[in-house]
Amino acid sequence: MILQQRMLRACRSAAGRLKMADSLGTRLTGRELLIRILAARSVLERVLDRDERMVGVMLPPTAGAAIVNAALALMGRTAVNLNYTTSQSILDTCIERARLRHVISSPAFLARVKLELGPRLLDAGGLRTQLTVFDKIMAAIHAVITPLALLEKLLGLDRIEPDDVLTVIFTSGSTGDPKGVVLTQENVGSNVRAIDHLLHLSTADVALGVLPFFHSYGYTTTLWTPLTLDPAVVYHTDPRDGQTVGKLAREHHATILMATPTFLRIYVRRTPAEDFSTLEVVFGAAEKLTRDVCDGFEKRFGVRPSEAYGATELSPLVAANVPPARHVPGRPVDAREGTVGKPILGSRARITDRDTGHEVPVGHEGLLWIAGPNVMQGYLDRPDLTAKVVHDGWYCTGDIAKLDAEGFITITGRESRFSKIGGEMVPHLAVEEALNEELGAVDGALVAVVTAVPDAKKGERLVVFHLPMEKAAQDVCRQLAERGLPNLYIPSPDSFAEIAEIPVLGSGKLDLRALAELARARFAAGAAS
Repeated sequence: MILQQRMLRACRSAAGRLKMADSLGTRLTGRELLIRILAARSVLERVLDRDERMVGVMLPPTAGAAIVNAALALMGRTAVNLNYTTSQSILDTCIERARLRHVISSPAFLARVKLELGPRLLDAGGLRTQLTVFDKIMAAIHAVITPLALLEKLLGLDRIEPDDVLTVIFTSGSTGDPKGVVLTQENVGSNVRAIDHLLHLSTADVALGVLPFFHSYGYTTTLWTPLTLDPAVVYHTDPRDGQTVGKLAREHHATILMATPTFLRIYVRRTPAEDFSTLEVVFGAAEKLTRDVCDGFEKRFGVRPSEAYGATELSPLVAANVPPARHVPGRPVDAREGTVGKPILGSRARITDRDTGHEVPVGHEGLLWIAGPNVMQGYLDRPDLTAKVVHDGWYCTGDIAKLDAEGFITITGRESRFSKIGGEMVPHLAVEEALNEELGAVDGALVAVVTAVPDAKKGERLVVFHLPMEKAAQDVCRQLAERGLPNLYIPSPDSFAEIAEIPVLGSGKLDLRALAELARARFAAGAAS
């Protein structure tokens, strides 16, 4: 059953109970939600060109944004949710690569994020004014009375196949130009089934939707999961607003929070402890979940975050630890702190040697590959790039990891975050963790980050960017040596540079691309000399 069919059933099942809400004051039952989706579909059918397959959406997570995405899906169109935290040049690149004629947004929102769409803008507010009485009546009839089998036929859902494209999500561009990741009905649908299998979701569950839909994590877990399964969802436009997120959690008795460790750190500092008293399931993903963050969150709110792992190219979920509240007695161990969990339903993992490409024994480090129904269809119009990362159905994550005998995956680094110095591979993450501990970072916050520039003598040279620090660089280097770090892991004192803030993306992840540009600007000339 495709996602649109599951959505119709989920909305009808939730006819009289809350299904979707947001911080703008919207509160919709399943019936009301389905009426709005069907009405929005009618308007969009009149406004969009018949041959317009891809449609841009640039809205923060709200009920309105979810309705637009759902309506486009019912039309068999491909929604392209665009990153509104990026630069104008990257936004323009994404629009051009997807060949978007229209982007649904609002002038007020565009002014707030300081981005322009020009003549491509379809004002979401203006679309609402085009809604006719006939649209509303027909939407209500179809939502409440029309038999599902007939409704599906009228909507053309019988013509949508599992391999049809559902969305294109552009990668963050953290390590280079953004690539359009093409995800199918089955890609996202398999993830939704796996999430249900992991968490055993029910009508008692309410998810907090704080992640943007331009991020695959938010698109799958807080858009399509509640749209097609039993839980309700409540959205807020700004994941950094710990006060409002807490207020929504308290008012709606939220049980599930999907977030990044960066946002979890914010909630530990800014959200009243009682606001999260009903939470049962908390996930930290998209970046490393540190013990400090877990300890701080558990101490304040009484629930310990679980780590999950994914990639945009994998729809995005790959592996997860099952929270204790959702563990089924009698089932095998399904959580192990320090790992990212076991592969999800239908997915397989393998580890290969970085040099030879041969599979390595259990417990050995190497490149992590994933196969399963969650592997993307490919990069938009870039079969050459797709061929570099997908081989015989296996996707190369670019992460360095190891598997244990029970199938748990431990991520030890990222291939792009290693430097080859004097012929040896040096992991940036290991140096970064040691630096932050020496500099007194708390709750897993970053006060120093590591990157590299070319070096004529050793191949590469480690570079450290840091917030204002009281210690001299020489003293920090000496302390790293005293910790037992190998000499190759210790940056030279003249490779430290102070910056006003650590560059991060809208998702909360470290902006590796900006970091590399900083390094080239500050150090590359000296390194090449």
